[in-house]
Amino acid sequence: MTIKTAPFDAADYLTDDESIAAYLTAALEDPDPDTFLAAVKDVARARGMAQLARDTGLGRESLYKALSPGAKPRFETVVKVAHALGVRLEAKPLHPA
Repeated sequence: MTIKTAPFDAADYLTDDESIAAYLTAALEDPDPDTFLAAVKDVARARGMAQLARDTGLGRESLYKALSPGAKPRFETVVKVAHALGVRLEAKPLHPA
């Protein structure tokens, strides 16, 4: 018996603001910055890369490049993308009092 599978695409499951925020928060917990960029790219694909490019004022190709593994996007770009996706980045203490 052959089992057919389809590739997993996180973008298929990022359908509401809460799941998007949880996904990005989990990605921020990984020390590898590429994990966060990949998560942002998944969210961007779920929301529509062309719309995100318009909302951020960045070109679509520039956006793809900024969210590619190994990219070193400027903090300003990350903030623009987060704002356009409707999320905010938040700092919390590592060791709460």
